[in-house]
Amino acid sequence: MGGLENLVEGFGTALTPTHLLLAAIGVLLGTAIGVLPGIGPAMAVALLLPITYSVEPTGAFIMFAGIYYGGMFGGSTTSILLNTPGETAAVVTAIEGHPMARQGRGAQALATAAIGHFIGGIAGTLLLVLLAPAVADLAVDIGAPDYFAIMLLAFIAVTSVLGSSRVRGFASLGLGLALGLIGLDPITGQQRLTFGSLQLADGIDLIVVAVGLFAVGEALWVAAHLRHRPTQPIPVGRPWLSRQDVARSWKPWLRGPLIGFPFGSVPAGGAEIPTFLSYATEKRLSKHPGEFGKGAIEGVAGPEATASASAAGTLTTMLTLGLPTTATAAVMLAAFQQYGIQPGPLLFQRESELVWTLIASLFIGTTLLLALNLPLAPLWAKLLRIPRPYLYAGILFFATVGAYALSADVVDLVLLLMIGVIGLLMRRFGLPLLPAIIGVILGPNAEQQMRRALQISDGHLSGLVNTWFSVAVYAVIAVILLWPLIARAIRSRESRRVSGDGPTGGGTPAEPVGVDT
Repeated sequence: MGGLENLVEGFGTALTPTHLLLAAIGVLLGTAIGVLPGIGPAMAVALLLPITYSVEPTGAFIMFAGIYYGGMFGGSTTSILLNTPGETAAVVTAIEGHPMARQGRGAQALATAAIGHFIGGIAGTLLLVLLAPAVADLAVDIGAPDYFAIMLLAFIAVTSVLGSSRVRGFASLGLGLALGLIGLDPITGQQRLTFGSLQLADGIDLIVVAVGLFAVGEALWVAAHLRHRPTQPIPVGRPWLSRQDVARSWKPWLRGPLIGFPFGSVPAGGAEIPTFLSYATEKRLSKHPGEFGKGAIEGVAGPEATASASAAGTLTTMLTLGLPTTATAAVMLAAFQQYGIQPGPLLFQRESELVWTLIASLFIGTTLLLALNLPLAPLWAKLLRIPRPYLYAGILFFATVGAYALSADVVDLVLLLMIGVIGLLMRRFGLPLLPAIIGVILGPNAEQQMRRALQISDGHLSGLVNTWFSVAVYAVIAVILLWPLIARAIRSRESRRVSGDGPTGGGTPAEPVGVDT
Protein backbone atom coordinates (compact mmCIF):
# COMPACT_ATOMS: atom_id res chain seq x y z
CA MET A 1 0.00 0.00 0.00
CA GLY A 2 2.98 2.31 0.52
CA GLY A 3 3.54 2.59 -3.21
CA LEU A 4 -0.13 3.32 -3.94
CA GLU A 5 -0.26 5.96 -1.20
CA ASN A 6 2.84 7.61 -2.63
CA LEU A 7 1.27 7.49 -6.09
CA VAL A 8 -1.86 9.26 -4.80
CA GLU A 9 0.35 11.96 -3.30
CA GLY A 10 2.19 12.19 -6.62
CA PHE A 11 -1.10 12.80 -8.41
CA GLY A 12 -1.84 15.58 -5.95
CA THR A 13 1.38 17.33 -7.01
CA ALA A 14 1.16 16.52 -10.74
CA LEU A 15 -2.45 17.78 -11.09
CA THR A 16 -1.58 21.36 -10.21
CA PRO A 17 -2.31 23.83 -13.04
CA THR A 18 1.39 24.57 -13.63
CA HIS A 19 2.38 20.92 -13.92
CA LEU A 20 -0.60 20.12 -16.14
CA LEU A 21 0.45 22.96 -18.44
CA LEU A 22 4.04 21.67 -18.55
CA ALA A 23 2.79 18.16 -19.35
CA ALA A 24 0.61 19.47 -22.19
CA ILE A 25 3.50 21.53 -23.58
CA GLY A 26 5.75 18.48 -23.44
CA VAL A 27 3.23 16.31 -25.31
CA LEU A 28 2.67 18.97 -28.00
CA LEU A 29 6.38 19.65 -28.48
CA GLY A 30 7.23 15.96 -28.51
CA THR A 31 4.55 15.19 -31.09
CA ALA A 32 5.56 18.12 -33.31
CA ILE A 33 9.26 17.30 -33.16
CA GLY A 34 8.69 13.56 -33.51
CA VAL A 35 7.02 14.21 -36.87
CA LEU A 36 10.32 15.49 -38.30
CA PRO A 37 12.53 12.71 -39.71
CA GLY A 38 15.80 12.44 -37.83
CA ILE A 39 14.70 14.46 -34.80
CA GLY A 40 13.32 12.00 -32.29
CA PRO A 41 12.47 12.32 -28.59
CA ALA A 42 16.11 12.05 -27.50
CA MET A 43 17.15 15.06 -29.57
CA ALA A 44 14.02 16.93 -28.47
CA VAL A 45 14.86 16.42 -24.79
CA ALA A 46 18.48 17.37 -25.45
CA LEU A 47 17.47 20.56 -27.26
CA LEU A 48 15.03 21.56 -24.53
CA LEU A 49 17.38 20.72 -21.66
CA PRO A 50 18.99 24.21 -21.43
CA ILE A 51 15.65 26.04 -21.25
CA THR A 52 14.64 24.09 -18.13
CA TYR A 53 17.38 25.56 -15.97
CA SER A 54 14.88 28.07 -14.59
CA VAL A 55 12.21 25.39 -13.97
CA GLU A 56 12.11 23.44 -10.73
CA PRO A 57 13.10 19.73 -11.11
CA THR A 58 9.62 18.26 -10.78
CA GLY A 59 8.17 20.46 -13.53
CA ALA A 60 11.17 19.83 -15.80
CA PHE A 61 10.86 16.05 -15.59
CA ILE A 62 7.10 16.18 -16.08
CA MET A 63 7.71 18.06 -19.34
CA PHE A 64 10.47 15.60 -20.34
CA ALA A 65 8.08 12.67 -19.83
CA GLY A 66 5.51 14.38 -22.07
CA ILE A 67 8.17 14.96 -24.73
CA TYR A 68 9.18 11.28 -24.54
CA TYR A 69 5.67 9.94 -25.18
CA GLY A 70 4.78 12.68 -27.63
CA GLY A 71 7.97 12.15 -29.64
CA MET A 72 7.27 8.44 -29.99
CA PHE A 73 3.73 9.08 -31.24
CA GLY A 74 4.90 11.84 -33.60
CA GLY A 75 7.29 9.37 -35.22
CA SER A 76 4.36 6.99 -35.73
CA THR A 77 2.34 9.70 -37.49
CA THR A 78 4.85 10.15 -40.29
CA SER A 79 5.44 6.39 -40.47
CA ILE A 80 1.75 5.85 -41.16
CA LEU A 81 1.07 8.77 -43.47
CA LEU A 82 4.35 9.21 -45.33
CA ASN A 83 6.26 5.93 -44.76
CA THR A 84 8.91 8.06 -43.03
CA PRO A 85 9.71 6.97 -39.46
CA GLY A 86 10.43 9.96 -37.22
CA GLU A 87 12.44 7.71 -34.89
CA THR A 88 13.51 4.07 -34.64
CA ALA A 89 10.63 2.84 -32.49
CA ALA A 90 8.23 3.83 -35.30
CA VAL A 91 9.96 1.78 -38.02
CA VAL A 92 7.69 -1.25 -37.60
CA THR A 93 4.54 0.87 -37.74
CA ALA A 94 5.33 1.89 -41.32
CA ILE A 95 5.03 -1.71 -42.55
CA GLU A 96 1.26 -1.90 -42.04
CA GLY A 97 0.36 1.70 -41.26
CA HIS A 98 1.41 3.17 -44.59
CA PRO A 99 -0.45 0.57 -46.70
CA MET A 100 -3.54 1.38 -44.61
CA ALA A 101 -3.07 5.07 -45.41
CA ARG A 102 -2.71 4.34 -49.13
CA GLN A 103 -6.01 2.44 -48.97
CA GLY A 104 -7.75 5.52 -47.55
CA ARG A 105 -7.56 4.25 -43.95
CA GLY A 106 -4.95 6.67 -42.65
CA ALA A 107 -7.29 8.13 -40.01
CA GLN A 108 -8.09 4.65 -38.70
CA ALA A 109 -4.38 3.78 -38.53
CA LEU A 110 -3.65 6.99 -36.60
CA ALA A 111 -6.55 6.36 -34.22
CA THR A 112 -5.34 2.79 -33.68
CA ALA A 113 -1.85 4.10 -32.93
CA ALA A 114 -3.17 6.73 -30.49
CA ILE A 115 -5.30 4.21 -28.59
CA GLY A 116 -2.41 1.72 -28.62
CA HIS A 117 -0.10 4.35 -27.14
CA PHE A 118 -2.67 5.13 -24.46
CA ILE A 119 -3.22 1.49 -23.47
CA GLY A 120 0.49 0.66 -23.64
CA GLY A 121 1.44 3.75 -21.64
CA ILE A 122 -1.16 3.15 -18.92
CA ALA A 123 -0.35 -0.58 -18.65
CA GLY A 124 3.39 0.07 -18.70
CA THR A 125 3.17 2.71 -15.99
CA LEU A 126 1.02 0.42 -13.83
CA LEU A 127 3.65 -2.28 -14.24
CA LEU A 128 6.30 0.31 -13.32
CA VAL A 129 4.46 0.97 -10.05
CA LEU A 130 3.90 -2.69 -9.23
CA LEU A 131 6.97 -4.47 -10.60
CA ALA A 132 9.83 -1.98 -10.58
CA PRO A 133 11.85 -3.74 -7.83
CA ALA A 134 11.40 -7.21 -9.34
CA VAL A 135 12.25 -6.04 -12.85
CA ALA A 136 15.33 -4.26 -11.53
CA ASP A 137 16.53 -7.50 -9.89
CA LEU A 138 15.97 -9.45 -13.13
CA ALA A 139 17.80 -6.84 -15.19
CA VAL A 140 20.87 -7.10 -12.96
CA ASP A 141 21.04 -10.88 -13.46
CA ILE A 142 20.86 -10.83 -17.28
CA GLY A 143 24.29 -11.25 -18.85
CA ALA A 144 25.96 -11.15 -22.26
CA PRO A 145 24.81 -14.66 -23.38
CA ASP A 146 21.20 -13.70 -22.62
CA TYR A 147 21.43 -10.44 -24.57
CA PHE A 148 22.92 -12.21 -27.57
CA ALA A 149 20.20 -14.88 -27.49
CA ILE A 150 17.47 -12.22 -27.35
CA MET A 151 18.94 -10.35 -30.32
CA LEU A 152 19.32 -13.57 -32.30
CA LEU A 153 15.66 -14.30 -31.57
CA ALA A 154 14.77 -10.87 -32.94
CA PHE A 155 16.76 -11.59 -36.13
CA ILE A 156 15.11 -14.96 -36.72
CA ALA A 157 11.57 -14.05 -35.65
CA VAL A 158 11.31 -10.97 -37.85
CA THR A 159 13.13 -12.40 -40.86
CA SER A 160 11.07 -15.59 -40.90
CA VAL A 161 7.68 -13.83 -41.16
CA LEU A 162 8.44 -11.11 -43.72
CA GLY A 163 8.74 -11.08 -47.46
CA SER A 164 7.73 -13.57 -50.09
CA SER A 165 10.47 -16.01 -49.07
CA ARG A 166 12.89 -16.63 -46.26
CA VAL A 167 15.79 -16.30 -48.68
CA ARG A 168 14.84 -12.70 -49.42
CA GLY A 169 14.34 -12.05 -45.73
CA PHE A 170 17.81 -13.33 -44.81
CA ALA A 171 19.33 -11.47 -47.77
CA SER A 172 17.83 -8.24 -46.42
CA LEU A 173 19.10 -9.09 -42.92
CA GLY A 174 22.60 -9.69 -44.30
CA LEU A 175 22.53 -6.31 -46.01
CA GLY A 176 21.56 -4.63 -42.75
CA LEU A 177 24.27 -6.46 -40.80
CA ALA A 178 26.85 -5.34 -43.38
CA LEU A 179 25.76 -1.71 -43.01
CA GLY A 180 25.94 -2.09 -39.24
CA LEU A 181 29.56 -3.30 -39.43
CA ILE A 182 30.78 -0.09 -41.04
CA GLY A 183 32.99 1.88 -38.67
CA LEU A 184 35.47 1.01 -35.93
CA ASP A 185 35.64 -2.41 -34.31
CA PRO A 186 34.28 -1.83 -30.77
CA ILE A 187 36.97 -4.02 -29.20
CA THR A 188 40.12 -3.74 -31.35
CA GLY A 189 39.50 -0.26 -32.76
CA GLN A 190 40.29 -1.39 -36.33
CA GLN A 191 38.39 0.19 -39.22
CA ARG A 192 35.89 -2.02 -41.05
CA LEU A 193 34.34 -1.36 -44.44
CA THR A 194 35.28 2.33 -44.24
CA PHE A 195 37.36 2.27 -47.48
CA GLY A 196 39.81 4.65 -45.82
CA SER A 197 37.19 7.34 -45.21
CA LEU A 198 37.44 9.08 -41.85
CA GLN A 199 33.80 10.16 -42.13
CA LEU A 200 32.76 6.49 -41.98
CA ALA A 201 34.88 5.69 -38.94
CA ASP A 202 31.94 6.38 -36.62
CA GLY A 203 29.65 4.23 -38.75
CA ILE A 204 26.42 5.24 -40.49
CA ASP A 205 23.83 6.82 -38.24
CA LEU A 206 20.72 4.69 -37.84
CA ILE A 207 18.44 7.61 -38.71
CA VAL A 208 20.24 8.04 -42.03
CA VAL A 209 19.67 4.35 -42.81
CA ALA A 210 16.02 4.34 -41.72
CA VAL A 211 15.11 7.57 -43.50
CA GLY A 212 17.07 6.52 -46.58
CA LEU A 213 15.44 3.10 -46.91
CA PHE A 214 11.92 4.26 -46.07
CA ALA A 215 11.52 7.92 -47.05
CA VAL A 216 14.01 8.37 -49.91
CA GLY A 217 13.47 4.85 -51.21
CA GLU A 218 9.69 5.34 -51.19
CA ALA A 219 10.00 8.73 -52.91
CA LEU A 220 12.22 7.28 -55.65
CA TRP A 221 9.86 4.32 -56.05
CA VAL A 222 6.84 6.60 -56.43
CA ALA A 223 8.74 8.86 -58.84
CA ALA A 224 9.67 5.84 -60.97
CA HIS A 225 5.99 4.92 -61.34
CA LEU A 226 4.38 8.34 -61.71
CA ARG A 227 4.38 8.07 -65.50
CA HIS A 228 2.41 4.84 -65.37
CA ARG A 229 -0.09 5.75 -62.65
CA PRO A 230 -2.39 8.73 -62.11
CA THR A 231 -1.19 11.31 -59.60
CA GLN A 232 -4.49 11.75 -57.82
CA PRO A 233 -4.34 12.30 -54.04
CA ILE A 234 -4.89 9.38 -51.69
CA PRO A 235 -8.40 9.45 -50.16
CA VAL A 236 -8.72 10.14 -46.43
CA GLY A 237 -11.59 7.75 -45.71
CA ARG A 238 -13.76 7.51 -42.60
CA PRO A 239 -12.31 9.19 -39.49
CA TRP A 240 -13.36 6.60 -36.88
CA LEU A 241 -12.66 2.95 -36.11
CA SER A 242 -15.34 0.45 -37.05
CA ARG A 243 -16.48 -2.35 -34.79
CA GLN A 244 -14.43 -4.81 -36.83
CA ASP A 245 -11.31 -2.64 -36.44
CA VAL A 246 -11.73 -2.62 -32.65
CA ALA A 247 -12.39 -6.37 -32.61
CA ARG A 248 -9.11 -7.00 -34.46
CA SER A 249 -7.11 -4.49 -32.40
CA TRP A 250 -8.03 -5.02 -28.76
CA LYS A 251 -6.02 -8.20 -28.28
CA PRO A 252 -2.84 -6.71 -29.85
CA TRP A 253 -3.36 -3.63 -27.66
CA LEU A 254 -3.32 -5.85 -24.57
CA ARG A 255 -0.49 -8.11 -25.73
CA GLY A 256 1.79 -5.19 -26.56
CA PRO A 257 2.61 -4.12 -22.97
CA LEU A 258 3.45 -7.72 -22.02
CA ILE A 259 6.18 -7.68 -24.68
CA GLY A 260 7.29 -4.06 -24.46
CA PHE A 261 7.67 -3.48 -20.74
CA PRO A 262 10.15 -6.30 -19.95
CA PHE A 263 12.35 -5.46 -22.95
CA GLY A 264 12.31 -1.77 -22.14
CA SER A 265 13.39 -2.56 -18.60
CA VAL A 266 16.55 -4.52 -19.37
CA PRO A 267 19.83 -2.79 -20.23
CA ALA A 268 20.42 -2.66 -24.00
CA GLY A 269 16.65 -2.96 -24.39
CA GLY A 270 14.65 -0.07 -25.77
CA ALA A 271 11.69 -0.17 -28.13
CA GLU A 272 13.32 -1.66 -31.23
CA ILE A 273 13.49 -5.36 -30.28
CA PRO A 274 10.02 -5.61 -28.68
CA THR A 275 8.26 -3.82 -31.56
CA PHE A 276 9.84 -6.24 -34.03
CA LEU A 277 8.82 -9.22 -31.88
CA SER A 278 5.31 -7.79 -31.40
CA TYR A 279 4.86 -7.56 -35.16
CA ALA A 280 6.05 -11.14 -35.62
CA THR A 281 3.75 -12.31 -32.81
CA GLU A 282 0.70 -10.59 -34.25
CA LYS A 283 1.32 -12.11 -37.67
CA ARG A 284 1.64 -15.56 -36.13
CA LEU A 285 -1.57 -15.20 -34.12
CA SER A 286 -3.67 -13.29 -36.65
CA LYS A 287 -6.69 -14.84 -38.33
CA HIS A 288 -5.82 -12.73 -41.39
CA PRO A 289 -2.10 -13.44 -42.03
CA GLY A 290 -2.53 -12.79 -45.74
CA GLU A 291 -3.27 -9.11 -45.06
CA PHE A 292 0.10 -8.50 -43.42
CA GLY A 293 2.24 -6.33 -45.63
CA LYS A 294 -0.95 -4.97 -47.25
CA GLY A 295 -2.42 -3.00 -44.33
CA ALA A 296 -3.27 -5.30 -41.40
CA ILE A 297 -4.48 -3.20 -38.49
CA GLU A 298 -3.01 -5.66 -35.97
CA GLY A 299 0.44 -4.71 -37.27
CA VAL A 300 -0.20 -1.14 -36.10
CA ALA A 301 -2.00 -1.84 -32.82
CA GLY A 302 0.48 -4.31 -31.34
CA PRO A 303 3.79 -2.51 -32.03
CA GLU A 304 2.38 0.87 -30.97
CA ALA A 305 1.20 -0.46 -27.59
CA THR A 306 4.52 -2.25 -27.27
CA ALA A 307 6.56 0.90 -27.95
CA SER A 308 4.62 2.93 -25.39
CA ALA A 309 4.95 0.27 -22.68
CA SER A 310 8.65 -0.04 -23.52
CA ALA A 311 9.06 3.66 -22.73
CA ALA A 312 7.68 3.02 -19.23
CA GLY A 313 10.04 0.06 -18.85
CA THR A 314 12.96 2.25 -19.88
CA LEU A 315 12.13 4.73 -17.13
CA THR A 316 11.92 1.84 -14.65
CA THR A 317 15.54 0.86 -15.21
CA MET A 318 16.71 4.45 -15.32
CA LEU A 319 15.00 5.33 -12.02
CA THR A 320 15.77 2.13 -10.06
CA LEU A 321 19.26 1.30 -11.35
CA GLY A 322 20.50 4.52 -12.92
CA LEU A 323 21.02 2.61 -16.19
CA PRO A 324 19.74 4.33 -19.36
CA THR A 325 18.60 1.77 -21.94
CA THR A 326 17.82 4.32 -24.68
CA ALA A 327 19.26 7.61 -25.87
CA THR A 328 16.31 9.50 -24.38
CA ALA A 329 16.84 7.87 -20.99
CA ALA A 330 20.53 8.82 -21.18
CA VAL A 331 19.61 12.46 -21.74
CA MET A 332 17.10 12.34 -18.88
CA LEU A 333 19.78 10.79 -16.66
CA ALA A 334 22.02 13.74 -17.48
CA ALA A 335 19.12 16.03 -16.55
CA PHE A 336 18.79 14.31 -13.16
CA GLN A 337 22.50 14.75 -12.54
CA GLN A 338 22.25 18.38 -13.63
CA TYR A 339 19.92 18.95 -10.68
CA GLY A 340 22.25 17.06 -8.32
CA ILE A 341 20.01 13.96 -8.24
CA GLN A 342 21.50 10.48 -8.79
CA PRO A 343 19.01 7.81 -9.97
CA GLY A 344 19.47 4.41 -8.39
CA PRO A 345 18.14 2.10 -5.66
CA LEU A 346 18.10 4.96 -3.11
CA LEU A 347 16.25 7.42 -5.35
CA PHE A 348 12.81 6.30 -4.15
CA GLN A 349 13.91 7.03 -0.58
CA ARG A 350 15.79 10.28 -1.05
CA GLU A 351 13.58 11.90 -3.72
CA SER A 352 10.29 10.15 -3.10
CA GLU A 353 8.07 13.14 -3.94
CA LEU A 354 9.87 13.83 -7.22
CA VAL A 355 9.78 10.20 -8.37
CA TRP A 356 6.11 9.57 -7.58
CA THR A 357 5.09 12.88 -9.12
CA LEU A 358 6.99 11.90 -12.27
CA ILE A 359 5.24 8.49 -12.34
CA ALA A 360 1.84 10.16 -11.85
CA SER A 361 2.66 12.56 -14.67
CA LEU A 362 3.18 9.56 -16.96
CA PHE A 363 -0.50 8.66 -16.51
CA ILE A 364 -1.48 12.28 -17.14
CA GLY A 365 0.79 12.68 -20.17
CA THR A 366 -0.52 9.47 -21.74
CA THR A 367 -4.12 10.65 -21.27
CA LEU A 368 -3.29 14.07 -22.74
CA LEU A 369 -1.64 12.36 -25.71
CA LEU A 370 -4.84 10.45 -26.47
CA ALA A 371 -7.09 13.47 -25.87
CA LEU A 372 -5.03 15.69 -28.18
CA ASN A 373 -4.23 13.28 -31.00
CA LEU A 374 -7.37 11.15 -31.35
CA PRO A 375 -9.50 14.13 -32.53
CA LEU A 376 -6.60 15.27 -34.73
CA ALA A 377 -6.34 11.97 -36.60
CA PRO A 378 -8.65 13.05 -39.47
CA LEU A 379 -6.78 16.35 -39.71
CA TRP A 380 -3.38 14.62 -39.91
CA ALA A 381 -4.79 12.23 -42.51
CA LYS A 382 -5.70 15.16 -44.77
CA LEU A 383 -2.00 15.49 -45.52
CA LEU A 384 -2.65 12.66 -47.96
CA ARG A 385 -4.82 14.96 -50.08
CA ILE A 386 -1.68 16.70 -51.25
CA PRO A 387 -0.81 15.52 -54.80
CA ARG A 388 1.92 12.94 -54.69
CA PRO A 389 4.60 14.92 -56.61
CA TYR A 390 4.37 17.77 -54.08
CA LEU A 391 3.97 15.42 -51.13
CA TYR A 392 7.08 13.36 -51.87
CA ALA A 393 9.06 16.47 -52.79
CA GLY A 394 8.30 17.70 -49.27
CA ILE A 395 9.28 14.33 -47.83
CA LEU A 396 12.65 14.50 -49.60
CA PHE A 397 13.17 18.04 -48.31
CA PHE A 398 12.49 17.17 -44.67
CA ALA A 399 14.43 13.91 -44.93
CA THR A 400 17.44 15.84 -46.24
CA VAL A 401 17.15 18.49 -43.53
CA GLY A 402 16.80 15.83 -40.84
CA ALA A 403 19.83 13.87 -42.07
CA TYR A 404 21.98 16.99 -42.35
CA ALA A 405 20.93 18.15 -38.87
CA LEU A 406 22.42 15.01 -37.32
CA SER A 407 26.04 16.10 -37.74
CA ALA A 408 26.01 18.94 -40.33
CA ASP A 409 28.11 16.75 -42.63
CA VAL A 410 27.60 16.57 -46.40
CA VAL A 411 28.73 12.93 -46.31
CA ASP A 412 25.47 12.07 -44.55
CA LEU A 413 23.53 13.50 -47.49
CA VAL A 414 25.52 11.35 -49.95
CA LEU A 415 24.92 8.28 -47.79
CA LEU A 416 21.23 9.16 -47.56
CA LEU A 417 20.91 9.17 -51.35
CA MET A 418 22.92 5.96 -51.77
CA ILE A 419 20.85 4.14 -49.16
CA GLY A 420 17.71 5.52 -50.80
CA VAL A 421 18.78 3.90 -54.08
CA ILE A 422 19.34 0.64 -52.17
CA GLY A 423 15.79 1.00 -50.80
CA LEU A 424 14.49 1.47 -54.36
CA LEU A 425 16.27 -1.69 -55.52
CA MET A 426 14.98 -3.65 -52.52
CA ARG A 427 11.42 -2.68 -53.47
CA ARG A 428 12.10 -3.62 -57.08
CA PHE A 429 13.31 -7.12 -56.21
CA GLY A 430 10.89 -7.84 -53.36
CA LEU A 431 13.29 -7.66 -50.41
CA PRO A 432 11.55 -6.65 -47.16
CA LEU A 433 12.94 -3.54 -45.48
CA LEU A 434 12.48 -4.48 -41.84
CA PRO A 435 15.19 -7.20 -41.61
CA ALA A 436 17.71 -4.69 -42.99
CA ILE A 437 16.72 -2.14 -40.35
CA ILE A 438 16.90 -4.64 -37.51
CA GLY A 439 20.31 -5.76 -38.79
CA VAL A 440 21.61 -2.19 -38.61
CA ILE A 441 20.08 -1.56 -35.18
CA LEU A 442 20.96 -4.80 -33.41
CA GLY A 443 23.90 -6.09 -35.43
CA PRO A 444 26.65 -4.13 -33.62
CA ASN A 445 25.11 -4.83 -30.20
CA ALA A 446 24.72 -8.53 -30.99
CA GLU A 447 28.35 -8.74 -32.09
CA GLN A 448 29.55 -6.98 -28.96
CA GLN A 449 27.51 -9.21 -26.63
CA MET A 450 28.63 -12.37 -28.46
CA ARG A 451 32.31 -11.43 -28.25
CA ARG A 452 31.93 -10.46 -24.61
CA ALA A 453 30.34 -13.83 -23.79
CA LEU A 454 33.10 -15.68 -25.66
CA GLN A 455 35.79 -13.68 -23.86
CA ILE A 456 34.29 -14.60 -20.50
CA SER A 457 34.30 -18.31 -21.47
CA ASP A 458 37.86 -18.19 -22.95
CA GLY A 459 36.53 -18.70 -26.47
CA HIS A 460 34.38 -21.77 -25.74
CA LEU A 461 31.03 -21.80 -27.56
CA SER A 462 29.44 -23.14 -24.38
CA GLY A 463 29.71 -19.59 -23.08
CA LEU A 464 26.76 -18.66 -25.30
CA VAL A 465 24.43 -21.21 -23.67
CA ASN A 466 25.53 -21.30 -20.03
CA THR A 467 22.35 -19.78 -18.53
CA TRP A 468 18.83 -21.11 -18.30
CA PHE A 469 17.49 -17.94 -19.92
CA SER A 470 19.66 -18.28 -23.04
CA VAL A 471 18.78 -21.97 -23.34
CA ALA A 472 15.07 -21.12 -23.23
CA VAL A 473 15.49 -18.45 -25.92
CA TYR A 474 17.44 -20.84 -28.18
CA ALA A 475 14.64 -23.39 -27.77
CA VAL A 476 12.18 -20.79 -29.05
CA ILE A 477 14.50 -20.05 -31.99
CA ALA A 478 14.68 -23.76 -32.83
CA VAL A 479 10.87 -23.99 -32.86
CA ILE A 480 10.63 -20.99 -35.20
CA LEU A 481 13.18 -22.42 -37.62
CA LEU A 482 11.84 -25.98 -37.57
CA TRP A 483 8.14 -25.14 -37.54
CA PRO A 484 7.76 -25.12 -41.37
CA LEU A 485 9.24 -28.64 -41.51
CA ILE A 486 7.05 -29.80 -38.62
CA ALA A 487 3.94 -28.30 -40.19
CA ARG A 488 4.79 -29.88 -43.55
CA ALA A 489 5.21 -33.29 -41.90
CA ILE A 490 1.88 -32.92 -40.09
CA ARG A 491 0.10 -31.95 -43.33
CA SER A 492 1.73 -34.84 -45.18
CA ARG A 493 0.63 -37.28 -42.50
CA GLU A 494 -2.91 -35.92 -42.55
CA SER A 495 -3.10 -36.18 -46.35
CA ARG A 496 -1.89 -39.79 -46.25
CA ARG A 497 -4.44 -40.61 -43.58
CA VAL A 498 -7.24 -39.01 -45.60
CA SER A 499 -6.17 -40.73 -48.80
CA GLY A 500 -6.16 -44.03 -46.92
CA ASP A 501 -9.82 -43.72 -45.94
CA GLY A 502 -10.96 -45.95 -48.81
CA PRO A 503 -12.45 -49.46 -48.73
CA THR A 504 -9.49 -50.75 -46.71
CA GLY A 505 -9.52 -47.78 -44.38
CA GLY A 506 -13.06 -48.29 -43.11
CA GLY A 507 -14.61 -45.67 -45.36
CA THR A 508 -17.38 -45.90 -47.92
CA PRO A 509 -16.25 -47.07 -51.37
CA ALA A 510 -16.15 -44.29 -53.91
CA GLU A 511 -18.69 -44.37 -56.71
CA PRO A 512 -17.36 -44.77 -60.24
CA VAL A 513 -16.99 -41.55 -62.14
CA GLY A 514 -19.09 -41.38 -65.25
CA VAL A 515 -19.88 -38.88 -67.97
CA ASP A 516 -23.26 -37.18 -68.00
CA THR A 517 -25.02 -37.39 -71.27
